[in-house]
This record gives sequence, structure tokens and C-alpha cells, in this order.
Amino acid sequence: MTLDCRLYLITPPALTDLTAFGLELTKALEGGDVAALQIRLKDVSDAAIAEAVAALAPIARARDVAVILNDRPDLAASLDCDGVHVGQGDTPYSAARKLMGKDRMVGVTCHDSRHLAMEAAEAGADYVAFGAFFPTTTKDAPTTADPEILSIWQEVMETPSVAIGGITADNAAGLATAGADFLAVSAGVWAYPQGPAAAVAALNAAIAQGLAARP
Repeated sequence: MTLDCRLYLITPPALTDLTAFGLELTKALEGGDVAALQIRLKDVSDAAIAEAVAALAPIARARDVAVILNDRPDLAASLDCDGVHVGQGDTPYSAARKLMGKDRMVGVTCHDSRHLAMEAAEAGADYVAFGAFFPTTTKDAPTTADPEILSIWQEVMETPSVAIGGITADNAAGLATAGADFLAVSAGVWAYPQGPAAAVAALNAAIAQGLAARP
């Protein structure tokens, strides 16, 4: 069990200008603590994913931020990412682990299901992701999760949990209080009116507030 909670950034679903986004990412990481960056690009070529990893991984790693690729353990391994995140409809955990090896991270989407999370944790997943906790326009969320699932998980399991789905600086504190180890945020950073650095600072402040309220 950890008594901490950290920010887990997810890229916007489309990156049309990698140079411009690299500058946005740099600003975000200057705003405060970030544990990981998930590069999540849909409906693009393998070459475009490789280009994004090549552009963004050095920015992240310069600040000790882990680089995680969404959906594609084959590419995550070949592009030397730190980890991969797989959904229930993506590559099965066992196949992802075989591709990634034992030293890289494999995280698994578990929606609102403790059963799926238990299966993933027992198989060796490095983290399980629950959500969506709030309405989100970043991706289609088939389930709505209750923060209680984070509290129960924190009490009984060692495998870290990631909360995802519509998280912003305004609603993050309660998820940190509930027991999330990481808060995954996309639009809550990139669409923040005051910019990504201010968003990361505000999210870290909300996390600190939430941790202080943990029972």
C-alpha cells in the first residue's frame, strides 16, 4: 500500500504538430510533479507513433517521467518505452508481458470491475486503471466507476491503482482521498484555460489536499 498519489499525463488523442506539443509538454512538466506520460494516439500509422515517441520521450525522461505507450506492446517494446497500457479489448495482458519483458511496465484497464482488476493484479500487472469517474470527451467510456472502488482496492491490494476519466483540478482531490495511487489526466491539463503548467500545479495542489484528507 502506498500513501502517495501522483499525476499521470495522457496526450491528446491527436498530435498534429509534435514540435508545438513538445513545448506544451515541457511547460506542463515545469508545473509540478508528474509520474508518467502515456502517448495515446488513435488511428495513426506506426510511423506516426514512432515519430511521437522519438519527439516526446526525451522531454519526459529528462524530468524522470516514465513513457508509456497506449495499446501497442509490440511498438512499446521496439521503441524502448518504459511501459504499455492495454485495454480489455486490446492485446491480452499475458501477450503484452511477453512482448514487454519483466522489466517494463504493463498497465491494464479494468473499468469499474474489481474482478478484472484482481485478475490483472494476480497475473502480474504493474497497475490497474479504474474509470471513468466523471464524464469525459477524450474517449468513449463504457463504464462509470464509484470512488469507493479505489478505497476498497487500497485497503486489500498492493498493486497500484490509476483513476481515469474526466479528472480535473476541480474534482481530483476526492479521488486522492479515496485511495488512487495515480490520477490520469488528459483534457484537464491540455484544455486548462491558464495553460498546462498552471493545470499541473493546480492538480498537484488538489492531490495534496486530497491526501491530507485521507482517513
